[in-house]
Amino acid sequence: MIEPTPSSPSSSSSSSSPSSPQLMQIYESVTLIPGLPNDVAALILSFIPYSHQSRLKPTCKSWKLFLSSKTLIALRQTHRNLSHLLCIFPQDPSVASPYLFDPQNLAWCPLPPMPCNPHVYGLCNFTSLSIGPHLYVIGGSLFDTRSFPIDRPSPSSAVFRFDFNTSSWDFLAPMLTPRGSFACAAVPSSGEILVAGGGSRHTLFSAAGSRMTSVERYDIGRNEWVAMDGLPGFRAGCAGFFVGEGEEREFWVMGGYGESRTISGVFPIDEYYRDAVVMELKNGNGCGRWRELGDMWEEGERVRLGKVVVIEDGDDRGRPAVFMLDGNDIFRYNMASNRWFKESRIPRKAPCSSLFGFVVLDGELHAITLLKAVETTETRRSRLHKRAGTLYIQIYNPKKKTWRSLITKSPFHYSLDFNTAVMSTIHL
Repeated sequence: MIEPTPSSPSSSSSSSSPSSPQLMQIYESVTLIPGLPNDVAALILSFIPYSHQSRLKPTCKSWKLFLSSKTLIALRQTHRNLSHLLCIFPQDPSVASPYLFDPQNLAWCPLPPMPCNPHVYGLCNFTSLSIGPHLYVIGGSLFDTRSFPIDRPSPSSAVFRFDFNTSSWDFLAPMLTPRGSFACAAVPSSGEILVAGGGSRHTLFSAAGSRMTSVERYDIGRNEWVAMDGLPGFRAGCAGFFVGEGEEREFWVMGGYGESRTISGVFPIDEYYRDAVVMELKNGNGCGRWRELGDMWEEGERVRLGKVVVIEDGDDRGRPAVFMLDGNDIFRYNMASNRWFKESRIPRKAPCSSLFGFVVLDGELHAITLLKAVETTETRRSRLHKRAGTLYIQIYNPKKKTWRSLITKSPFHYSLDFNTAVMSTIHL
């Protein structure tokens, strides 16, 4: 297979002002709304939620041209009319289309599948994050028909980016070291992405797989990866986020697993980390050393770190608020004491056969579960006519200490496994 040539992010990430040449071309060639100046009509159309725009593009040629232009997002940013959307990757994004969910309008919008490589399949344990009008899919674990043995998963170094301005996927420069199940975060206000640790574990296997200490930084403008100081030890399945600003900025890596042991010399068991490690990013180049913070909980309190999410500027000092979902309980991390304290409890428990998806959207914690699922055999027989149940979303506001909920029908034709599904948020 001939892989596509990595594209330069700088050419497609540039923003357009309302007076851009592209909009001027629209002004001169078509009429958006008869009887109204095009600048007024463009402003009116910019208030249409992103989740509904695909339905309106076939209305006429002028609307399709405008709703597909960079000017649309520029207008929404100028007038602070952006929507907080949730993106769910149910399975391998090259096979199953990811979906955007607009909780304010209870609307779903499918995205095109990621470019497919005929030699690989079963991508999982990748990371997805958004920067501006772009959605990144980084790394993961997959099966490669060109490798031996064929049933052994391999880590991926591929990086893809979905551009919402053009509704297309781009193939970017691959990571220096292939990895899946790693810590990843965007460096605030810098146009960079950091990845740390990871390995080759696949969701089909509960144990085994490699671990690594490698840390890399991606420069979006230059479309290149640079190696940084490695982690103090092998670590995979960890969470990463940033604390502070400027020269006081730090990259935190929490939890995960490193070494493993076996029971009766046969069954592999992971040794989970209870600590966190921190790197100081001096002058933004990551030349600082790693320091260890020690255990975040006592032995016997819990086996492993739960699902971790971060709310930027979540406290009164402008520091991020870090939350963890452990079972049905939500814990908040206290940086001063290096301990987790119970914040709240999810009002409605997940069904026995289901798990919670945990994500931050617009400063609130969203716990998502399947309220009613369709059996797999029934779904296979009539998957064109049935949906895989209903999604029940319980939303917690950390500032008000209150809960609310909403219900929406799942757009997927199969049961959604929140243990393997990948979720991210984007502001459009």
